[in-house]
Amino acid sequence: MTTDLMMLTWSAALCALLWVPYILARIGAWGLVNTVSYPESPPEVPAWSARTHKAHLNLVENLVPFAALVLVAHAGGMANEATALGATIFFWSRVAHAVVYIFAIPWVRTLAFVGGFVGMVMIFLEIIGL
Repeated sequence: MTTDLMMLTWSAALCALLWVPYILARIGAWGLVNTVSYPESPPEVPAWSARTHKAHLNLVENLVPFAALVLVAHAGGMANEATALGATIFFWSRVAHAVVYIFAIPWVRTLAFVGGFVGMVMIFLEIIGL
């Protein structure tokens, strides 16, 4: 398996697991019955868990174009060291983004987001031949 596809796999795994802390915190704050139902006035969840939910949604939004770029590069035979580096930068930037978002570390969150975007741009530039 190429590095690009491995980083896509790990990014998907991160996305698939990032909702878990939010739901566990919601069960703790709301109780199981309210969590699985539709309470009209649910209690607040801890701020860190709300940020976990936002980090998850942000990753969902960015995983789609990242996956498309990785798969196009792979299917088109354009995957190389540059796309592997871009994919690796994307993955580790997204890990950092999730961690610093959960812990509410300003500036670093934005830098991590930009890092993920740069990784996608690197793959895109290889695909279009620049």
